[in-house]
Amino acid sequence: MDWFGVGSLGRWLFTEGLAALYLVAFVAAARQFRALLGASGMLPIPDFLATSTFGRSPSIFHWHYSDRFYAAVAWSGAALAAVTVAGVTARLPLPVCMLVWLLLWAAYLSIVNVGQLWYGFGWESLLLEAGFLAIFVGNTETAAPVTVMLLLRWLLFRLEFGAGLIKIRGDPCWRRLTCLYYHHETQPMPGPLSWYFHHLPRPLHRVEAAGNHVTQLVLPFLLFAPQPVAGWVAAAMIVTQLWLVASGNFSWLNWLAIVLACSVLPDSMLGRIVPVDVPEPSSAPLWFTAATLAVTVGVVVLSYWPVRNMAGHHQLMNASFNHWHLVNTYGAFGTVTRVRTEIVVEGTDDDAPGPHTEWREYEFRGKPGDPSRRPRQFAPYHLRLDWLMWFAAISPGYGDRWFGGLVRRLLENDRDTLKLLRHNPFPDTPPLWIRAQLYEYRFTDRRTRRETGRWWDREPISVCMHPVNRARFGRR
Repeated sequence: MDWFGVGSLGRWLFTEGLAALYLVAFVAAARQFRALLGASGMLPIPDFLATSTFGRSPSIFHWHYSDRFYAAVAWSGAALAAVTVAGVTARLPLPVCMLVWLLLWAAYLSIVNVGQLWYGFGWESLLLEAGFLAIFVGNTETAAPVTVMLLLRWLLFRLEFGAGLIKIRGDPCWRRLTCLYYHHETQPMPGPLSWYFHHLPRPLHRVEAAGNHVTQLVLPFLLFAPQPVAGWVAAAMIVTQLWLVASGNFSWLNWLAIVLACSVLPDSMLGRIVPVDVPEPSSAPLWFTAATLAVTVGVVVLSYWPVRNMAGHHQLMNASFNHWHLVNTYGAFGTVTRVRTEIVVEGTDDDAPGPHTEWREYEFRGKPGDPSRRPRQFAPYHLRLDWLMWFAAISPGYGDRWFGGLVRRLLENDRDTLKLLRHNPFPDTPPLWIRAQLYEYRFTDRRTRRETGRWWDREPISVCMHPVNRARFGRR
């Protein structure tokens, strides 16, 4: 115990932080699903269920689906997460505490496994893997199980080391330490400080990249060192993750990495800064010890596939090797785009668009649009439509399955779809025509920013979609 420094405060920070992220994830699912995945959504869940099986996508929705039932599952998950954040779950009897964490995991697994493209992000699997391990970390009356706490370190190791490997093997700019010349500007969703990060001196960008390599390729091995070494390594990871939080919007990826790192911090370190009096736990019952050992053996066995992936020459960036999202492989930004492109969606109420047509622009909540609008901070909340718009801009085929559905709903002023946007330029009656233009966006320089107040310069590149009207989609 002294060697690994497994303490109650680290476990408390892990469970509280994880519950808070579960809360964010469930609320985001409840608020966004109708337009994206609902029965009349862009990628309807009933259509997916008709071509899938429980074995391929384990989910409670295989037994029953309706939009009302989906909302009930999502809001119930949010309620359980809120109760856990309030500290109630940790004070429940051990079997009941485990049941609450199991229900959280099963509910979110059910959502992810029917989420299709909208849930195709590595942090979904990361939340599920951490959530599964949380079932076995115990309550406040039970000593933190050493083996499970070590599995949390193993998860943090794979998250950091996998991300480091994919970078050093991928885009040459990571090896040249030049990727951050572009990344703050071209990342999926810049934050309010991204403009300032982009304009840091280039030598500092090189220091950032080099520090990233040290944090992701060297320090992870020291997570298994004796305390306080492992604790200081975790603290360094927390600092680097907070740097990433400040520089952009990456949903709950960075926050979950911070939560995992908190589980490594020993009580001797946390006791000085965390004003929480955690009761002295007692030894775990035999059945719980047996369960944690069984889980440990299972994770060790399932780790074969992530280890093989990291050791191979064709490393996958984010992948699950089983349908339960247990023991996954992770990575981020193996390739960094040099130019930022954005799809700008516009509408008009002209009967027949022509050279003098006035086109009015739709504004999304997170992705760049109006050059004068400062980027906002949304993470850890995940704006799923905005993220997929970024992918569609850099890879047009990515939007083939859903972009037409988005346009059709804008032509109908669909209420659920408009809730996902920041500004609808046609609040009274829907537009008659919609088009999409591809623009190149660049952060303004300091002089332009000072003189005009603009955060972005932009110029049109090409037409993404020529004007279409409701007749293009027929009748629903």
